[in-house]
Amino acid sequence: MHSPLAGLAIPLCRKRHIDVTTVFTTHATLLGRYLCAGSVDFYNNLQYFDVDHEAGKRGIYHRYCIERSATHCADVFTTVSHITAYESEHLLKRKPDGVLPNGLNVVKFQAIHEFQNLHATSKAKINEFVRGHFYGHYDFDLDNTLYLFTAGRYEYRNKGVDMFIESLARLNYRLQKSGSNVTVVAFIIMPAATHSYTIEALKGQAVTKQLRDTVTEIQNRIGARLFDHAARFHGEEKFMPSPNDLLSEEDQVLLKRRIFALKRNSLPPVVTHNMADDANDPILNQIRRVKLFNDSSDRVKIVFHPDFLNSNNPILGLDYEEFVRGCHLGVFPSYYEPWGYTPAECTVMGVPSITTNLSGFGCFMQDLIEHPEDEGCFIIDRRMQSVEDSVNQLTEQMFGFTQRTRRQRINQRNRVERLSPLLDWKNLGIEYSKARQLALRRAYPDQFYGSDGEDIYGEAFGEADYFAGIERMKPGSMPASPRLRGMATPGDMGTLTEDMQALNTSDYRGHAWPGTHEDEDDSYPFPLVMKVRSRSGSVMSGASTPGGGAFRSLSESDLKKADAALSQVNGDVNGHK
Repeated sequence: MHSPLAGLAIPLCRKRHIDVTTVFTTHATLLGRYLCAGSVDFYNNLQYFDVDHEAGKRGIYHRYCIERSATHCADVFTTVSHITAYESEHLLKRKPDGVLPNGLNVVKFQAIHEFQNLHATSKAKINEFVRGHFYGHYDFDLDNTLYLFTAGRYEYRNKGVDMFIESLARLNYRLQKSGSNVTVVAFIIMPAATHSYTIEALKGQAVTKQLRDTVTEIQNRIGARLFDHAARFHGEEKFMPSPNDLLSEEDQVLLKRRIFALKRNSLPPVVTHNMADDANDPILNQIRRVKLFNDSSDRVKIVFHPDFLNSNNPILGLDYEEFVRGCHLGVFPSYYEPWGYTPAECTVMGVPSITTNLSGFGCFMQDLIEHPEDEGCFIIDRRMQSVEDSVNQLTEQMFGFTQRTRRQRINQRNRVERLSPLLDWKNLGIEYSKARQLALRRAYPDQFYGSDGEDIYGEAFGEADYFAGIERMKPGSMPASPRLRGMATPGDMGTLTEDMQALNTSDYRGHAWPGTHEDEDDSYPFPLVMKVRSRSGSVMSGASTPGGGAFRSLSESDLKKADAALSQVNGDVNGHK
């Protein structure tokens, strides 16, 4: 189970003695998300939080209890990253048995130039939006323009939007002072409460489309006149017709009307929608504070699109995948990001990205690859340095990216795309199979262990081919290379240090994740580290830790409260009060 909403079934199954084994994977903790949304130093104070008090103060105590009971009653408890494992240990009071990184269904192209062509096609569509949004107010060279973006749910601090906007202001200052001719258009794609599209945004796209249609119509007329002139040429007239012969007065008048209709005297709008609460919107307030108003002198322009992307959108008519492929850099300086699918999607689509060491994806790539920045995966330190230093580091990364040549950016996209096998479910999905088997081993130890305590399948679960196929996970580009860390899960930071016990990669090949004859070897060199513990001790004796110890057992008072809550839930489920 992957959510506290469904996790209620776990303690109910345990209470009713239903013969089922359970695996609970937390993708974030409820209390952690609430705490990070406030202005607290979350990761440096995890061990000091009074979790019951904090949950009650925020009105989520009942939901927190459900999440915690699911965590302690599950046979196997896992998380999606080691940063979340550290968080779960302190907030949910159980150390995870392992880490199951999230993956993606990776579709590899037959040739590298195919995804580069997709980038060019999608970029052309974004260019059309930029023309409608900015042209008429002023213009700039689109061939010398870079598109940056951040996206996700509207969590102003958790997603690092505050840091992103502050860094954009500093980037704007540096580009102006350096005399750079590069223009940066930064998109913020985060759904928020809105009323409708702004009139200015709709008008810009409408008049631009009208101009495009008029130019296309005039082009067709000029082509017809040029063909007619060439077909009637007998050597007596001049060979080339004059512009006046091709462009009639009617065409000139029509073209002038369209051009003058495009002209506007205001600045381009920062937001594409009418916000429901414009005055109190955190993103707009910070944009006002740093004074990024899309002035003609600004080298950094901002477009806040508070809605989901889809191809039927009258303003920015692209699906999310198309939009990502058309951009040059994704920026996700998250403070709370248990995994982070957005930078992972960028990697799979060959788009460089910036993330942080507080995101699960950032920790995963930082630990798996020696020099991720060489592969187009830039990681900002938000853990061991001040906010000011983190903002400066992000600004420096973005400024360095703007100084790259077009060839350098193309090469970097190629290198990023080669990392996609690291995120393929064909490799990462094996860990889920291992978690399920571990749950079975804990629930039914007699089926796996003899009377002497030895593993019945000892030979089958040998470690002879533990690192078999290590080249499979090596990125296709250098100098980055996976770290051979022995028996450790990708992204391990010392959180899970127990030895492997009777679980081996070879036992899962060709079973849960079958492949075709065209697939490469699906072996995975970093097996999930898990420790077998008895089923009877999973609740009453505390959760086992990788170090072999156990967390403090629940007190009698805690157990009575939990039992009363479960009884209440049990009565509600069966229609009793």
